Amino acid sequence: MARAVKNILFVMYDQLRWDYLSCAGHPHLHTPNFDRVAAMGVRFDRAYVQSTICGSSRMSYYTGRYAQSHGAEWNGFPLRVGEKTLGDHLRAVGMDCYLIGKTHMRADEEGMQRLGVDPDSIIGVRASECGFDPWVRDDGMVPEGPDGSYDGRVSPYNEWLKEKGYPGPNPWSHYANSGIKDGQIAPAWILENADLQANIREEDSETPWLTDRALEFMDQQPGPWCAHLSYIKPHWPYIAPAPYHDMFGANQVPAPTRDARELDNDHPVYSRFARSPIGKSFQDDEARAKVIQAYMGLIKQCDDQLGRVLDRLEQTGAIEHTMVVLTSDHGDYLGDHWMGEKMFMHEQSVRVPMIVYDPREAADATRGTVSEALVEAIDLAPTFVEAAGGAPEFHWLEGRSLAPLLHGAAPSSWRDAVISEYNYAATPLAGVLGLSDEDARIFMVFDGRWKLIHFEGGIRPMLFDLQSDPDEFEDLGARADHAAEIERMYGHLNAWGRRQSQQVTVSKEKLDGMRGSSARRGILLGVARAADADPELFSKYVGPAQADYTKE
Repeated sequence: MARAVKNILFVMYDQLRWDYLSCAGHPHLHTPNFDRVAAMGVRFDRAYVQSTICGSSRMSYYTGRYAQSHGAEWNGFPLRVGEKTLGDHLRAVGMDCYLIGKTHMRADEEGMQRLGVDPDSIIGVRASECGFDPWVRDDGMVPEGPDGSYDGRVSPYNEWLKEKGYPGPNPWSHYANSGIKDGQIAPAWILENADLQANIREEDSETPWLTDRALEFMDQQPGPWCAHLSYIKPHWPYIAPAPYHDMFGANQVPAPTRDARELDNDHPVYSRFARSPIGKSFQDDEARAKVIQAYMGLIKQCDDQLGRVLDRLEQTGAIEHTMVVLTSDHGDYLGDHWMGEKMFMHEQSVRVPMIVYDPREAADATRGTVSEALVEAIDLAPTFVEAAGGAPEFHWLEGRSLAPLLHGAAPSSWRDAVISEYNYAATPLAGVLGLSDEDARIFMVFDGRWKLIHFEGGIRPMLFDLQSDPDEFEDLGARADHAAEIERMYGHLNAWGRRQSQQVTVSKEKLDGMRGSSARRGILLGVARAADADPELFSKYVGPAQADYTKE
């Protein structure tokens, strides 16, 4: 009997770079379980997210829509009520959709109140949880400062640590994400502490805890299901439990990908990113080395925990009908280009790992291959709908199904360029530059060779030729001899900007059915003489008059 997709395991890691896997060529970090999925399926080597900030990127994954379309362009921006999500699309074709871990989604509480949606109802919960039915939601961030906590949500993981006996009000902070130095708490927020052993038993740390929840889910749910297993790591705070904290030495830390020419670049936006406190902290080579050793250890732990999940799928036979997808919401600069964090458009930030195992026989020919197609994060939603047996609603979904690429078929057409966006209106940088909220935005368009980064507010673009300059050191955006390339890339961006993205309540099929339908419903326009039109269209308007009021 032909194999079919019964379940979808959609695994996302937070802040995982595309090149920090052994199947992607990392020289020191061995990730046999990521490689295991790559050998079973297709590794998409040129996959790009639609935004380089957690919340916005994730909302694009979950809606299958660009950030400009769904509107949740920064962490904490609510996803408006009525925005259709992956769960809505899948439930319509008979597949339940569950959350295990992080979404970074903020509910549109004002919109729910305006529409009278009870937050405790099934609809209300799904509207609050990005369309998922939450098995367990934990966004993995429980920091506290003088003005209170960052998130305000109760962390199930933090509560679980308390039940396990870890003392204090915030064991997430004091144990899972801190070490000990001279008997004192050494918080991982300070980068020089990243090489310490996290003060927590490894089996109680965040990644194994969430893996346990996933295994419980798989043991209890018969399917069909889509499970979004969404890990917080290797996202900061950078610190790993034993034995992962010292698995990698300073001699295994890659040299930073950066060039003195970049610091000479007077571009007003890039130069401020590079000279920000975050950028400067990663220009400290000793601190950077400690961070990367911890980052690699966290990835190694993620790989080991992935192995537990894959083993369970194989032991139960579910691997024969479960699509497995591994990806990330964005990358991490780690000192490359003189920066830390992820909020810009170099490959280290905007390019992500994406590995897809499709159990269907149609995918047998592509197993263990690498695709060079330009892929976007929004392509996963229509891929999942198609795998579940549905027809993707492309008046809602802006991505493209990966099924042809997974099944070795050449698509009749594929995209010429990928797009990513970054809205920094909520950051101090917007104020430093004196930009309005509308102008504090960045757009990237990449065609596989040329990368244009456009800045609103009258700021000149940046341009990179990744064929001759794969490290993106030489900004050609101010060069007159590249005006033609800049214009051509703006053509891609402008075509994208003119796309039809908000006509979501009318499908193409409905639109096709509307053409000319009004004439058959009595709207007869442009008829000078009766003989000019089909007599059938007049059938309700002709015949003997039953009364004559003109003679009264």
